Amino acid sequence: MTQWIGGLGIVFFTIAVLPIFGMGGIQVFAAEASGPTHDKVHPRIGVTAKWIWGIYAGMTGTLIILLVFGGMGLFDSICHAFTTTSTGGFSTKQTSIEYYHSPYIDYVISVFMFLSGVNFTLLLLMFNGKIKKFIHDAELKFYFMSVAFFTVFIAVWLYQTSSMGAEEAFRKSLFQVISLQTSTGFATADYMLWPSILWGCLLIVMIMGACAGSTTGGIKCIRMVILFKVAKNEFKHILHPNAVLPVRVNKQVISPSIQSTVLAFTFLYAIIAIISILVMMGFGVGFLESIGTVISSIGNMGPGLGTCGPAFSWSELPDTAKWLLSFLMLLGRLELFTVLLLFSSDFWKRN
Repeated sequence: MTQWIGGLGIVFFTIAVLPIFGMGGIQVFAAEASGPTHDKVHPRIGVTAKWIWGIYAGMTGTLIILLVFGGMGLFDSICHAFTTTSTGGFSTKQTSIEYYHSPYIDYVISVFMFLSGVNFTLLLLMFNGKIKKFIHDAELKFYFMSVAFFTVFIAVWLYQTSSMGAEEAFRKSLFQVISLQTSTGFATADYMLWPSILWGCLLIVMIMGACAGSTTGGIKCIRMVILFKVAKNEFKHILHPNAVLPVRVNKQVISPSIQSTVLAFTFLYAIIAIISILVMMGFGVGFLESIGTVISSIGNMGPGLGTCGPAFSWSELPDTAKWLLSFLMLLGRLELFTVLLLFSSDFWKRN
């Protein structure tokens, strides 16, 4: 229940509350929200909040029904539905979703984890009949393509290097990719038993994350889209120094201030991760475990790498490491800059 309420709180905070704070809030929101960032779903926050509640609760209720239909008990269905739509990942079973050994449950939860990783602003637009904007959204396309690419790559690799059949390899790959990219953290396999190249693939999706304006963690796909477009424009500037090449997302020009915010966020994310990994190693934690736990904590994923993977517990970590990881969880959940803005006197004076 706490994960479900917390997940909705983050969605409401990024979509409905931040714009209240004037330019400081809008700049953070614009860097986080995808699609037409200047389109208002509704001018009244109360109405927007009700729509968000409706979609969130509707997805949860639908998932409960589907899980019960698939043979999961009512109590377990409620618990897993709450932690799927919130991308919290808490399970009533020690072995997570693998406990059920059900392809049906795997696919159903995969679909709802994916939907929970979509920007809720886009879901609101879709329910308001703006299907074209939903389908052609740049962040949604990037999100879908990244899930598809890594799922297929990992599935093919597993099929070639293990005893899994094609369907099982695809299902295991799909579930793990979506679970980690949406920061849910459910597991249907111990991916630490897979070839090490696949650990790298899963680490990449953990860092990228899903869509902004959702319950997920990570850098977020909209920032990745902007970063790729900025890099592409820099190459063009080398060939055409005098050309005016604005960065556009969904046919809207991304202002230089937003580009700077995205670049600064990504840089800050990288610096915090690198320093934290070094500190973890200083606490006596292994290199692989340090990378996994730090990235997992900043992105609020859950499972890490090595002996902190999906089949293991973090209980053996030193207490000092747990304090650091707890701080990283809070920092990552509040989107780094949001925390820094709250401690800025200029922010409060302006607003």
